[in-house]
Amino acid sequence: MYLYENRKKNGIWKTLFTIGITAFATVIVMQYVPNFVQGENQNSNTQRLSYEAEKNNTVIASQEKSTVDIVEDNMKSVVGISVLQPDGNSLFDINVTQKWGMGTGVILSRQGYILTNQHIAKSANSKITVTLENGLEVQGKTVWIEGNLDLAIIKIEAENLTPAVLGDSDSLRIGESVIAIGNPLGLEFQRTVTGGMISGLNRSITFEENKNTIFMEDLIQTDASINSGNSGGPLINADGEVIGINTVKITSAEGIGFALPINVIKPILEKLESTGKFEEGYLGIYAHDKEVLPYINTNLQLDKGIYVVSVDSKGPSGRAGLKVGDVITQIDGVEVNKMIDLREYIYTKAPNDKVTLNIMSNGQQREIVVTLGKKT
Repeated sequence: MYLYENRKKNGIWKTLFTIGITAFATVIVMQYVPNFVQGENQNSNTQRLSYEAEKNNTVIASQEKSTVDIVEDNMKSVVGISVLQPDGNSLFDINVTQKWGMGTGVILSRQGYILTNQHIAKSANSKITVTLENGLEVQGKTVWIEGNLDLAIIKIEAENLTPAVLGDSDSLRIGESVIAIGNPLGLEFQRTVTGGMISGLNRSITFEENKNTIFMEDLIQTDASINSGNSGGPLINADGEVIGINTVKITSAEGIGFALPINVIKPILEKLESTGKFEEGYLGIYAHDKEVLPYINTNLQLDKGIYVVSVDSKGPSGRAGLKVGDVITQIDGVEVNKMIDLREYIYTKAPNDKVTLNIMSNGQQREIVVTLGKKT
């Protein structure tokens, strides 16, 4: 009985001791574990934020490197163009001096074809010097020129040329990043790089030149800085491809420059590379798309097609019955809503090729077949 009572009392004390130890441990855990967990979470958050910052820095560095690579890849394709031109009223005037007009060009082919502006090349007989990226100067000859597009192709004889990669100007989207490379203010600041974005597509502008009103249409608008001397240089997309040729800058506004879509030149380049010459088919018309019509006549409205504003009466289209005021909607079944689309298609043809025009004439649809002439 005594032993049983003692054991019972000892059991009670042991139970109380166990409860006390458990309560004490619980207090310790409640006080210190949350702080420990919080500390671990803080360390984890710190590590995560550090990782995110490092990742973002890596992305930014990668983007910057990509831009640098694009510039470096295209720099060897950009050339300086100097054109000797008379500065005076008459070639027989003893006071006439000569000066060099400066501009930019871009190498299209290892065969030595270089694209620039018509207002730089001036004419087929201009004396042209091309300065390559390595400083070598070679003589150039104009092999194709088009004043209405302000484009010209020059041919040089040189080895180890690096041609630019041409992109697709028909797939451009407003907001895309672009880079312009050119020679502003002459060769002293050659291969200057500026950046921006595509601000607009299919733009039309008008300006006065030699007392004539000049229309330019289907242009790429960019806010990349384009200064005097940048003309003829490439406009390059984020993939490093040339998608336009810089041509004019609106002097009355800041941050507005324009480039001609590169696709229009591709059929010409293909023929030059394959045959060594380009014979342009002659349609014998001049037309505008709907963006230009308000400049000509505010009463004219056009939903689709291109509006014929002049016809060579003795030319191919005139002989086929095309008239001023007709609207061309298709050529060989291909829909055309921009003048540059019509030009691009005609450049794929040759003199004596036949093309079928779908037109709207006095509210009536009809087809005419035109045999292309040879443009001289």
